[in-house]
Amino acid sequence: MAFAVHHRTATVNNLEVFYRETGDPTAPVVVLLHGFPTSSHMFRHLIPELADRYHVIAPDHIGFGQSSMPTLQDFPYTFGALTDVTSGLLQQLGVDRFALYVQDYGAPIGWRLALQAPDRITAIVTQNGNAYEEGFVKPFWDGVFAYAKAPGPETEAPMRGALTPEITRWQYVNGVADPSLVSPDNWVHDQALLDRPGNDAIQLKLFRDYPTNVDLYPLVHQYFRDSQVPLLAVWGANDEIFGPAGAEAFRRDLPDAEIHLLESGHFALESHLETITERIRDFLARALA
Repeated sequence: MAFAVHHRTATVNNLEVFYRETGDPTAPVVVLLHGFPTSSHMFRHLIPELADRYHVIAPDHIGFGQSSMPTLQDFPYTFGALTDVTSGLLQQLGVDRFALYVQDYGAPIGWRLALQAPDRITAIVTQNGNAYEEGFVKPFWDGVFAYAKAPGPETEAPMRGALTPEITRWQYVNGVADPSLVSPDNWVHDQALLDRPGNDAIQLKLFRDYPTNVDLYPLVHQYFRDSQVPLLAVWGANDEIFGPAGAEAFRRDLPDAEIHLLESGHFALESHLETITERIRDFLARALA
């Protein structure tokens, strides 16, 4: 049976939250949380591949994709605030328990959801979604942490560079053995949304807030040890933002974690959709049995 993918909007805390949804509403739920600088658009090919077994929900974070983009005066743009909106959406949709797929920014949002209610998380798939300091690759993160520690023109300049078309494209093709597998639609789509008036200030604010995610790592690691949540890491090994050491580190607290390193980069779904889909379907079939 083929399931249609629906493109919906819900109002959460007076904000419009866009999300993609498919599958049987009575099936186990899988929530897909996207990273920077993209949106649920990154899951457009994966969503239909999971629809026959799972109820799939993929929201756009506030300030990203088709969701609301309030000003800094109207929304705090912290990872905690993004988590609150995601939690509110799931509550509104009546989602009590769910598996997570996290990538990049989706990871700290997912970890916060797990810390809020550990028993709600049935399994985790992380695709270059970091939870350990070993995962941070220099020099990218040196610039982020320097800016967060001492915001100013000198430290802000490299962060503004991360909002340019060149770096957006780089995130998609860097480390990919065959870049022709990656559609240019990705970075054209993402850049058009990044270039909206006022979005630069939003992204800079989130860069400044990123160290709060690292501060939570000890609690996240304790959650892993206490819960022994089933975890699958399907990781672009050539990612120069979150390196493969970040994937291997999950085994420190989750000895049964399944780690698969792929010859790809930050957005491994673009070049390895079939492999990742097979890994996820096999993993979730066992983890949620």
